[in-house]
Amino acid sequence: MPTLGELERAVMETLWSATAPVTARDVQDALAGRDLATTTVLTVLGRLERKGLVTRERDGRAHRYRSVASREDHVAELMRDALDAAPDRGAALARFLGSIPEDERAALRDLLD
Repeated sequence: MPTLGELERAVMETLWSATAPVTARDVQDALAGRDLATTTVLTVLGRLERKGLVTRERDGRAHRYRSVASREDHVAELMRDALDAAPDRGAALARFLGSIPEDERAALRDLLD
């Protein structure tokens, strides 16, 4: 799973929050507090597309962008990648479980049942 820079994460958050494919201008407007140029947003969207995280479709003269997978799918893939990198998956899982609050451990137990 490709890692994301801070601006890439912000763009992905915008795409994940959208209810339909969005234009680069829509992303720029959603990130208005960052004062980004349209070319910067297009560069980031292109990079995310090359990483396989975003697809685009032509809409007149513009393109509309959407995420390939949900935020939850992305996080799950990051977690799988982290476990794959661990020489001892059991130890890594034990450390992870020891680091989360009891209510989240209970939710995991419920999911496993």
